[in-house]
Amino acid sequence: MSERHALKRRIRGWLVFFIACLVLSGLTAFPLVTELRWAEELLGASASPVPEHLPGLMEWITRVREGLDTVDREQPFMLYGTDWLAFAHLVIAVAFYGPYRDPVRNIWVIEFGMIACAGIIPLALICGPIRDIPFWWSLIDMSFGVFGVIPLLIVRRMIKRLEALEQAAGATPVPVPASA
Repeated sequence: MSERHALKRRIRGWLVFFIACLVLSGLTAFPLVTELRWAEELLGASASPVPEHLPGLMEWITRVREGLDTVDREQPFMLYGTDWLAFAHLVIAVAFYGPYRDPVRNIWVIEFGMIACAGIIPLALICGPIRDIPFWWSLIDMSFGVFGVIPLLIVRRMIKRLEALEQAAGATPVPVPASA
């Protein structure tokens, strides 16, 4: 197997991982009310050490669950916003199919993803306090940007290496027809 082929396989593997994470993250935004009820039940169970060792987390989960229950009961249309959040994750995941097909030509998608990951940090730092989000929870939110950028940095580095190999070999990537 050529080095270029092996590099493309590794790029695609990382992209599949990243796309799967985006899809899972998006899908979990749909059933928020149910998820929060389950989380509260699980964390508050008698065998759970959370209430004793992390009372702030338990209080926060309960507060969020109560808020979502109220919104679900009295203003369910407000949850439509989280449906759009979920949809956005799914659409962004689809964008990463471009680099999957042609990594060198579509490196801009990887760079866009890296910018989006970086943007999570100021969003959490600015909007968290405005929305009365505990700082420790904002740190959890920011970790999605920090951990999300890691596979993208790896993929970008591999794409740059692939590009150099293709240029050195004088290979011109063959465009893939749109119907493929």
